[in-house]
Amino acid sequence: MTPRVAVVGAGALGVTAAHDLASRDADVTLYERDEVASGASSRAAGIAYDAFAGDVDATVAERALERFRTLDAGGAIDFTEHPYVWLARAGDDRCADAVRESVERMRASGRNVELLDGDALGDRFPALASVEVAVGAVAHDAGYLDPATHVHAMAERADAAGTTVETETSVSLTGDGTAVETPTGRESFDAVLVAAGAHTKRLLAGVDVPVPMKPYRVQALVTDPVGGADAVPTYYDATESRYARPRDGGLLVGDGTQEREFDPDDYDTDADPAFERASLDWLDETLGGETAENGLDCRRSWAGLCTATPDRDPLLGRVRPSLYVGTGWHGHGFMRAPALGERVADQILGGDGIGPFDPTRFEGDESFEVVEGMAVEE
Repeated sequence: MTPRVAVVGAGALGVTAAHDLASRDADVTLYERDEVASGASSRAAGIAYDAFAGDVDATVAERALERFRTLDAGGAIDFTEHPYVWLARAGDDRCADAVRESVERMRASGRNVELLDGDALGDRFPALASVEVAVGAVAHDAGYLDPATHVHAMAERADAAGTTVETETSVSLTGDGTAVETPTGRESFDAVLVAAGAHTKRLLAGVDVPVPMKPYRVQALVTDPVGGADAVPTYYDATESRYARPRDGGLLVGDGTQEREFDPDDYDTDADPAFERASLDWLDETLGGETAENGLDCRRSWAGLCTATPDRDPLLGRVRPSLYVGTGWHGHGFMRAPALGERVADQILGGDGIGPFDPTRFEGDESFEVVEGMAVEE
């Protein structure tokens, strides 16, 4: 019998799962309350790498990169191979120790990473030579891409595989969670995957399924074009908790994390002026005055929501018979979506989930603090 599956949320995970389900002959309906890629996925940084210390995370990231590259080879997206650097500044012993430890563990997992002192890092990447670095690390299996382009490409493939795509359609769950209520009526499915970003918790609460997830606000900007931007590596300054990567001839800068819970229906989607100023000042310092020399300014900026969990691992898998969830990415959702969408689709069709990400590891009502997602692994 052909399984009927509903996927709620047309972000990076949702469109991937819908495509993979439909490609394996499931009858899939994909619901999105706005448009494809209208939520967190469209506001993502578009950075991808396999530099994770844990075996499970590293394996997931490796598979995600493989799928990005396959789409790139087919002309569906542009994936730019580009090194990813993370560094601790001189005097920041805690972060420096964490960088060293993380590299040791990544190497044990087979990741292509290397450890560099400040001088060697500056020699390798002249754009960062002005930063006083205690230690830096480089992940060579890394790159970047446009998030919205990827989500639309996967949505098109899901549609071609037979998925019914229902945009501008708000939904709620009823019954045991396998019935979907829309403005036009109620429809029952054999399985439902809720991958609705920051709204996931409220949708599941409607059928009495609590999950320990909190949306938190992050910010980013893209600068005006700057000469030599493509030569700047993607880099994360662990001491200052900011990252940058080339984008559209300029540089994309984040993080601007606000470590508290936000209402997904009532938050400011414009970046704060203070964040913009601080980010440009940080760029000016880390790039040795390049921004000031070019009169660089902010071309555009925005704020979006990431989702946090108590242990910083995602909630992915079955929460009730035939009801599944995908949320809690801590800012790493887009880069892992090709692999995680594949795995949850496989689980829905009878395969195994990812044990450490099993959402039933929690009761659902845990109290926890929101912490920054993009941080050095210790």
